[in-house]
Amino acid sequence: MPGQLAAAERHLRIGVPAELTDATTRSHLDDGRCVGWYGPPTPGWRVAIDAERAQAPVPPALARRFGVPDFWARWTRAECCCKLADVPVALWWRRHGLGTPADGSAVWRTLTVADLVVTVGFAPALPLRHPDLPEAGRGR
Repeated sequence: MPGQLAAAERHLRIGVPAELTDATTRSHLDDGRCVGWYGPPTPGWRVAIDAERAQAPVPPALARRFGVPDFWARWTRAECCCKLADVPVALWWRRHGLGTPADGSAVWRTLTVADLVVTVGFAPALPLRHPDLPEAGRGR
């Protein structure tokens, strides 16, 4: 995992969504572009990315709530963690703000690529669960 994060720039492509349909995962930008992840498969791990334009203005409501300094780096990390945890961003905000969990459940790297702030994150793959089986820790 550290090797893929260290070489993340080599595994990212920027283009229009139609050009990046074969990416492992993608992040869509507000200007119509898309960022795709093309790293090699990593058995036992899930990958997510999030990207934003580095010079995009921070929406006023979010600036009031979370502050402006380093906003897009914090935002892309939180979005990445939301994707990896399969948690809606509004729920994430209540639990973590724009922070990231300190429990080691995810590893990530935030970098600048062209005019973008991009976070790439990995988390252990979730065990497959059959929809007819009870969740762990719950009775039948």
